[in-house]
Amino acid sequence: QVHVVESGGGLVQAGGSLRLSCSASGRTFLHYAMVWFRQAPGKEREFVAAISWSGGIAFYPYYADSVKGRFTISGDNGKNTGYLQMNGLKPEDTAVYYCCADPNAPATVQLLCVPNSSSYWGQGTQVTVSS
Repeated sequence: QVHVVESGGGLVQAGGSLRLSCSASGRTFLHYAMVWFRQAPGKEREFVAAISWSGGIAFYPYYADSVKGRFTISGDNGKNTGYLQMNGLKPEDTAVYYCCADPNAPATVQLLCVPNSSSYWGQGTQVTVSS
């Protein structure tokens, strides 16, 4: 079983930056996709970014259009940790950010961390961007 924990959220003014961390334990992430989602109050879960630690899938890294050019996803296999560097934050980025480890590493965004995929989710970290 894989345990996933997010950290690094906080309160920041518009235009500022934050770096989120996603730490995993229990299994290797070598063949996994690490995926970031976010969910704002009253809204559905939204895909943010994904990376594969296998390094052989051309699909990755992949970003949602809303964060392209502002967010950067990366990973440190030695620490079993992934990162989401968020620059140029906007009030609409305010949400709880979740990390998911997907052992299938699909090359289609619609299949990332779907039910019955044996994926593992963290409990989320709050990001609040003030105007």
